Amino acid sequence: MSDIPFTLDQLRILKAIASEGSFKRAADTLYVSQPAVSLQVQNLEKQLSVPLFDRGGRKAQLTEAGHLLLNYGEKIITLCQETCRAIEDLQNLQGGTLIVGASQTTGTYLLPRMIGMFRQQYPDVTVQLQVHSTRRTAWGVANGQVDLAIIGGEVPAELQETLTVLPYAEDELALILPVFHPLAQADTIQKEDLYKLKFISLDSQSTIRKVIDKVLSQGEIDTKRLKIEMELNSIEAIKNAVQSGLGAAFVSTTAIEKELEMNVLHIAPIKNVEIRRVLSVIINPNRYRSKASAAFIREVLPQFSTHPDALDPERLFANPYSSNNGDRQGDGKDGKGSIEIDSVT
Repeated sequence: MSDIPFTLDQLRILKAIASEGSFKRAADTLYVSQPAVSLQVQNLEKQLSVPLFDRGGRKAQLTEAGHLLLNYGEKIITLCQETCRAIEDLQNLQGGTLIVGASQTTGTYLLPRMIGMFRQQYPDVTVQLQVHSTRRTAWGVANGQVDLAIIGGEVPAELQETLTVLPYAEDELALILPVFHPLAQADTIQKEDLYKLKFISLDSQSTIRKVIDKVLSQGEIDTKRLKIEMELNSIEAIKNAVQSGLGAAFVSTTAIEKELEMNVLHIAPIKNVEIRRVLSVIINPNRYRSKASAAFIREVLPQFSTHPDALDPERLFANPYSSNNGDRQGDGKDGKGSIEIDSVT
């Protein structure tokens, strides 16, 4: 094989089929015809002399060779995108792209404010916010698909030597009650009072629920004794349910700022109990860092940091490929940049 037997377009098609599960949906996603997709796959299989899909079932299933090519193909595509962004940094200082990752709570309630501040300073930069589980977000940073991320969970063990992880902010979990609940009149409540309340929580299999249960256990609260009356699929749904008097809940204080201002929810302090977790900033020190991400790290991150161990931006620039200055990406006149949000709940 002296010549490369595939093109970037063929790798994109392979990735789309694997993601969508069918040739038709992949064609729709790529805005091409299904026959064109089928022809590209046939040509690719002919060039490689191996079948890439098992065509016996209703869903397009990759063969072993297909999985192998997909694995390397995703890395190739990511590296090409990284190359284009690096060149864009050199050629066009009035634009650029910033891709920020976040876990569910930080992505919903903290990152929009941070991105808003960044966009006021750099309106020409396109910002993408990708909200996923901590695990998926960490892998996005490791693979170079995300510039940096703020997470509330633990980085997977297999990535801890690959990523730089810095404590960033303290996030307090608060017990919220309806404002008309009898315990809302007390200055503090006892830990034993918790086991008499009816609780509303996220699904037991959700990442956020597991993080909350772990933090509560660290605060010496027996989560097995809490009476879970209802499980909902979003923090917003939980807040509305508590507000309506359906029960109590533990949520991040960053998620209820508006409700507290409107006096529609009550925080009930628990005597001698303070429940906090640490939010972390993660980056891949071996990936290229754009001027946009450098500016975000230097100018925005310190504005929201609340952890006692102050964020040290220099640790985030400890590699020869990073952009070592926070040059402005735009002059604030054109406003050509945009924000894209990719959220999975």
